[in-house]
Amino acid sequence: MPEHSEITTLREIYGQPDAWRTTLLSLEKAGLQEIVGDRNPIEFEWLFIGCGTSYYLAQASAATFTSLLGVRAHAVPASELLLYPQLVLPSSGKAAFPVLISRSGRTSEVLQVAEYLQQQQIEFLALTCDGNELAVTSRRILQLPVHEKSTVMTSSFTSMLIAMQYLAAWFVGRNDILEALRALPAHLEVLLEEYGPRVMALAARSFEDFAFLGQGPFYPIAAETALKVLESSSSYAQYFHTLEFRHGPKSIVSRETLIGALVSQAGFAEETAVLAEMKELGGATFAVTNAASPALREAADLLIELNLPLPEIVWLPVYIVWGQLFGSYYGLAKGLNPDQPRHLSRVVVL
Repeated sequence: MPEHSEITTLREIYGQPDAWRTTLLSLEKAGLQEIVGDRNPIEFEWLFIGCGTSYYLAQASAATFTSLLGVRAHAVPASELLLYPQLVLPSSGKAAFPVLISRSGRTSEVLQVAEYLQQQQIEFLALTCDGNELAVTSRRILQLPVHEKSTVMTSSFTSMLIAMQYLAAWFVGRNDILEALRALPAHLEVLLEEYGPRVMALAARSFEDFAFLGQGPFYPIAAETALKVLESSSSYAQYFHTLEFRHGPKSIVSRETLIGALVSQAGFAEETAVLAEMKELGGATFAVTNAASPALREAADLLIELNLPLPEIVWLPVYIVWGQLFGSYYGLAKGLNPDQPRHLSRVVVL
């Protein structure tokens, strides 16, 4: 790991390969059939629920389930179900199968949703790392052995996302996805060694505005990237669908703006063109992609090229790592401590 090894948040970011291995081993031993029961996963409308980072995790999980199971899945913040349940829960057709997500298992709004679902006699799956109160709200509990100490979520986010991708692949017998997930830790170790110092170098520059762009399953990863920069460096960061950035938001672009693009395979040419346009407007740019083209190499001031010989959906956990690193390094460059983000606590208890 590069400099600042005394920072817990950075140690946990760089320690993600081991966290993923531990997660995957626990999933292989978890007895998933007992956890989810005999239900047919395609007979339900999957509803993923969380707050903050866990909400973006919910969005990425919903995209994974829709992609792999071929059924409609969506995500909402816990507050949305509490305030507008009639807009969230299906009124006819398929029954809902909610998945409640909380790293700590103590997030007040998630626990309130659990109570509401119990009152409605709706079974749900609880996904957590620490367990706590959430672990006793449902007989269907998936608790991961990821013991994260930092305030902001990093390894817990990626580990819980891998758990949901594993579950979706297990449901439909996609052994290729399961094998791909098992290969991720070794790939990330190599990538961190190569790109960690480059991300730290980019974070040494000064910026006034940040915008992170993504499409499809990469959109929630862009959202989480922006949140990591906001939390870890007290810098205002926004996120957009990549092609939507042209429709008004590009007005913020200047030499003091950093635009980060999480480039997909499906929209590669179109998304590359957006980043190139922003560089022509004077913005600083970086891109995360699996395999770059000459046009993208020219458009990105920092290019992170993953070269993962794996299906696109399992790239998601690797795509977020660079935003986690940038947020922490940029906070340090501003003289802040990412382990003590302003106004934040590890758990939101109301």
